[in-house]
Amino acid sequence: MKKRSHLTCLTLAATISSLLLTGCSSTSDSDGKTEIRMIQYKPEAVAAFEEIEERFNATHDDIVLKIESPNEAMTILKTRLIKEDYPDIVGIGGDINYSNFLDAELFMDISDFDGISDIKPSYMQIEKDLEFIPQDGVYALPYVANCAGILYNKDMFEENGWEIPTTWTEFTDLCETIQSSGQLPLYFGYKDTWTTLAPWNALAVGLADADICSQVNAGNATFAEGYAEVADKMKKLLDYAEPNPYAYSYNDACTAFARGESAMYPIGSYAVPQILSVNPDMNIDSFTFPANENESDNVLNSGVDLQFSVMKECENKEAAYEVLRFLYDDETIQIYLDNQNAVPCKQGDFELPSMLDGMKSYIEADRMSDFHDHHYPSEMSVDAMIQTYLMDESDNAAETFLNRFDKEWNRYNRDLIEKVKKYEEGLK
Repeated sequence: MKKRSHLTCLTLAATISSLLLTGCSSTSDSDGKTEIRMIQYKPEAVAAFEEIEERFNATHDDIVLKIESPNEAMTILKTRLIKEDYPDIVGIGGDINYSNFLDAELFMDISDFDGISDIKPSYMQIEKDLEFIPQDGVYALPYVANCAGILYNKDMFEENGWEIPTTWTEFTDLCETIQSSGQLPLYFGYKDTWTTLAPWNALAVGLADADICSQVNAGNATFAEGYAEVADKMKKLLDYAEPNPYAYSYNDACTAFARGESAMYPIGSYAVPQILSVNPDMNIDSFTFPANENESDNVLNSGVDLQFSVMKECENKEAAYEVLRFLYDDETIQIYLDNQNAVPCKQGDFELPSMLDGMKSYIEADRMSDFHDHHYPSEMSVDAMIQTYLMDESDNAAETFLNRFDKEWNRYNRDLIEKVKKYEEGLK
């Protein structure tokens, strides 16, 4: 997902904050019903939300729910906020866009909502980690998440008797075994630079601190140190990939994996529909990236794909809360899960997609951590930086890359770093 630079978003946030002078969109229609308008950013889930809207309105006499699922929803939402055309509830991803909206004080504190205790603690922590400056209260409720690690061809593994690796050494040994059999272990498709972030994130959650970005902003760490092992292992993966992965796109990689040209594909669960469109009968499963030498240190890369926030200016809080209660009903969540192959952020007995069977133990144990790139400003173009690093065959490639990471981070987060500095000084 593309993200705006922090500086651009701060400018937008300041503009929006200055316009928050009038009420929000909650109104009463001619039948005396309270109207709650929601805009959500996932147009691919429009069918699920159409069903949810229909079910809600069929079971509520005093509230009418209207859900919008436009293309380019984030751009439309920002434009509407500037025009003071506020929805009551927004459904957005848990990334830097949310961080900037929160920083602009657009969201209501919903810490008194009775469903918060039902959300898995790891996902609530992910929300807190997205705050530029620690906030009192709760401003977003995680709904569903996605996962990233290793997709694998289950039939190929069973035919060859290959075991699922749980440590880094087991993983590299497996790759060597697959190569020795004349088959390709991994496929990447790095022509589309964003694909470099899939294995990067999956390695980073197990090898680097979850709050490394916040540590750097506070001046307590550097990426040169925090990401050293991540960079080293990213480079090592190339030994087991297709020749010249920079010549092949994401679609090429999905197609190749679907056709059995590689045993594994380091990507997120979001790629499964694309793969199955090529080979509907493919037997796909997944496992958490075994980044460490001790299985107990491994962490599943899982981030909040959709969360809901109530706008601060919403005039019908109780009606908005009733919508949230309906959204977080187990039956409603299952509608979304079945439609989108997602992971529920709510605790409970939900039916998960079969391609996540290998990650299920991590999900159930709440052993998860957010995508690191959810904290990266888009203007920094970390994906392109990673691709450049992987193509660099010089002896000091890692040092050059990591030093550049720190330099570019300071450049694009200058205002935020200064803000954190002032906050820290205020605590002393």
